[in-house]
Amino acid sequence: MTLRPRATLGRVLDDLGSTLLEVVAGRVDPGRSVGGVVIHDPLDPPAMPADALVLGVGLAASAEIADVVRAVAAEGAVGLVLRVPVDIDADVRQAVAEEGLVLFGLTRGASWAQVAALLRSLLALDDLGGVDDQTLAGTGAGDLFALAGAVSALLDAPLTIEDLNSRVIAFSADQDRADESRKETVLGRQVPERYLRELERRGAFRALYSSDRPVYLPEIDGAELPRVAIRVRAGDEILGSMWAAVKEPLSAEREQAFVDAAKLVALHMLRHRAGADVERRLRAELVATVLEGGPAAGDAASRLGLAG
Repeated sequence: MTLRPRATLGRVLDDLGSTLLEVVAGRVDPGRSVGGVVIHDPLDPPAMPADALVLGVGLAASAEIADVVRAVAAEGAVGLVLRVPVDIDADVRQAVAEEGLVLFGLTRGASWAQVAALLRSLLALDDLGGVDDQTLAGTGAGDLFALAGAVSALLDAPLTIEDLNSRVIAFSADQDRADESRKETVLGRQVPERYLRELERRGAFRALYSSDRPVYLPEIDGAELPRVAIRVRAGDEILGSMWAAVKEPLSAEREQAFVDAAKLVALHMLRHRAGADVERRLRAELVATVLEGGPAAGDAASRLGLAG
């Protein structure tokens, strides 16, 4: 017996609901399977897998939304994603109720590319593509390290990617070009408390998390090099930040590259979080299988590293 986490509407909402998606109409069946992601194109209708989530790019008028709800439901779709605010009138509500489909709203600030890539990542993880089938190791962290290296090369500066608690979750390989404070941070995988206090005293985090543009910090007590930081945000949720150790302010071109890179890092951080959630769920299912006993217990114990 091979245990695989199923991609369901409930898991889509668990992983993305607080960040990218909200339910705007219809009743969610948490156990309903999701079989694919397609983009609605009235001029070239896509092949529709069973139980698809349809991305309604450009749909806004209520009459058009109602027609698309009926059309995609007839093809077996489970949900339709629309950009908020969604124009819902009585006809849309009736169509949703009759067809048993769910309308989701895509939050402001999130791109269609982000939600498409994340949904497809979750569906790929349904086949354990993001989890090592034998060891349950690795859920995309390597992608973040590769991305940190790529952003570092764009800026010509050593870089860290940090979460909201200033824990280092990825860093570029060129930290030998940074100062001692950065090396201490990378070795400890955490910004030391004394630097955090200094940054808070100067209002650095307040400035960082309230701006879409990079924040330049020319002098930090204990640091030899200035820093340029930018928040990493998906929709309305701030996920963390990127910090580059620089010798001078970024050029306009590099500053824009930093802004663009932050959007890509947000996508990878969400993928990483979704993959970690899948790993935890799979581990819990394997533990339950071991405790229940039966023919599948031996395989589950082996995958947990408990057999011997």
